[in-house]
Amino acid sequence: MNRIDRITKMEKNLDASAEAIAELSAALDKYEAARKAWKELSDYYGSNRWMSDFEADEAGKLPKDLKRGVLSEDTVYDLITDNRELVSRMLEIARDAVLNNLI
Repeated sequence: MNRIDRITKMEKNLDASAEAIAELSAALDKYEAARKAWKELSDYYGSNRWMSDFEADEAGKLPKDLKRGVLSEDTVYDLITDNRELVSRMLEIARDAVLNNLI
């Protein structure tokens, strides 16, 4: 690879890396900001309050137009699983970066 091609390729790598880092940083800011809401949701799911709300929904005591995905056992459980997998993935990426001097 000649010098011009190498510099051109590295410039593309620089641009792609800068864009990815900025986007990941913004996504992590948003994720971090949502952690309080996440903890609240996680504590609610499976609690006595959740069970009472779930039973009220099953009994038809909630308004028909009320959004209630939170009362779906699968929706919240799937989100908990997705979050656990995401955190594990972040740890693996961070571990790889440290071990391979990519930081």
